[in-house]
Amino acid sequence: MDVAITQWINAAAGTNTALDKMMVGVTTFGVPLLIACVALQWWSKTDRVHVRHATIVAGLSFLIGLGANQIILLFVHRMRPYEAGITHLIIPTSADWSFPSDHATAAFAIVAAFALQALPGRALVFGSIAVLVAWSRVYVGTHYMTDVLGGALMGICAAGLVSILYREGSRLDRIATGIL
Repeated sequence: MDVAITQWINAAAGTNTALDKMMVGVTTFGVPLLIACVALQWWSKTDRVHVRHATIVAGLSFLIGLGANQIILLFVHRMRPYEAGITHLIIPTSADWSFPSDHATAAFAIVAAFALQALPGRALVFGSIAVLVAWSRVYVGTHYMTDVLGGALMGICAAGLVSILYREGSRLDRIATGIL
């Protein structure tokens, strides 16, 4: 089923120049765009301290999720779908293993951080970008569908862990959210 869904999403790759360019753009710039959007939240006009806390949670979740991925990659050596002849790759090859997707981990760590901090509007906007990033990773041929689902789950788990351990209003949080 994973292979069938992956092939279905990747089927249009290479057949529509405009769609290919859009998806390559999303896969290349989606996560940096999310990072920039999160950074801009620091200067929010409404509920500034709470939004700053959410921004810190997002950053920590991003880092912890990607760090956990590196540990997983030491043990899980899943071949990329284009190496197995399952997808048509339209971007340069990747040097690491396929599972889990770092792009999906990073994007969904940010989404989950804002959702868990009860900022649904921001979480919805970031979530739309995250879904597009995850879809683009399969579309361009570099990941299986379960790679991006695993990455999304890792990002959500990282955000949950950070939300539990990094408490809003703690001394460290008051210092951090008071910067600038």
